Amino acid sequence: ALETLKMFEKKDSRVKSAAATNLSFLYYLENELAQATNYADLAVNSDRYNPAALTNKGNTVFANGDYEKAAEFYKEALRNDSSCTEALYNLGLTYKKLNRIDEALDCFLKLHAILRNSAQVLYQIANIYEIMEDPNQATEWLLQLISVVPTDPHVLSKLGKLYDNEGDKSQAFHYYYESYRYFPSNIEVIEWLGAYYID
Repeated sequence: ALETLKMFEKKDSRVKSAAATNLSFLYYLENELAQATNYADLAVNSDRYNPAALTNKGNTVFANGDYEKAAEFYKEALRNDSSCTEALYNLGLTYKKLNRIDEALDCFLKLHAILRNSAQVLYQIANIYEIMEDPNQATEWLLQLISVVPTDPHVLSKLGKLYDNEGDKSQAFHYYYESYRYFPSNIEVIEWLGAYYID
């Protein structure tokens, strides 16, 4: 893939931008940040209005820990294409890192309107409500998530924990037990179930 894409580097700016965008993404996946950054810069310089190139550039900046600058690239990508879901998702994650929780929630709720059944988006919304210490909303979003991925042991145990914190032992038991069925090696879940049986 790298070899093929490198052949397009010498073409006109739009083709060059597309090839550089893909090369940047491939290097990013391989955790070669220096190369990913070089190609992200090349893609952005070849076509400043390419939302994928701007998103990749944001990703490389994010990976280096400069969250404020990453947010700027994601916002620019969204100004060029308001339907760029990758930029919106990554902007939400960036706001989470910056502890700007309300803005992060806003990003993920917008995404939910576009991607109704995205497990990642549902999880992020539930997680933000958990951070905001709103267990009822967190539970509601996790229940929606379970309807999309009914066999995820992590989500099931999280639901069990939320119900347990609210004092609803029977619901907590139900979700912890379901989590145990799908992944019987989680020590935390085993401990909870053991304590429940002793009680």
